[in-house]
Amino acid sequence: MQIFQFEFGTPEYDTAVRLRYEVLRRPLGLEYTPEQLAAEYNDIHLGAFDANGALTGCLILTPLDGNTIKMRQVAVDPAWQGRGVGTELVAASEQLSRRLGFSVMSLHAREIAVPFYLRLGYTIIGERFEEVGIPHFKMEKNLE
Repeated sequence: MQIFQFEFGTPEYDTAVRLRYEVLRRPLGLEYTPEQLAAEYNDIHLGAFDANGALTGCLILTPLDGNTIKMRQVAVDPAWQGRGVGTELVAASEQLSRRLGFSVMSLHAREIAVPFYLRLGYTIIGERFEEVGIPHFKMEKNLE
């Protein structure tokens, strides 16, 4: 598996949007609006690709300020879940964020994903809240 960055509007980006839709949005009956996708123009897009070049997982990094970057839209193809793709994507995003000078990774984890992030050293910040109609927790990790 290889992990690399790709740009907004590329074929890889389009494939990532389809994967994110299938894993994150369709089960909730949600669509992406053109405005939501356009807002991703300046974000950092990472993908995990198998030996044949097929996308197995992806995520987005959105700088919040000079210190904090937010990981979001983490999606792994169901056929690849439980095989380390998510763990490798998160590790790659942390390394990249450090190189870019960020010291804190922030995210909103779906309640079901909290144990995954806890295993990777993230801490719950605050109380449970609802986002896109399901329970989430804000989590953070110090990258220094």
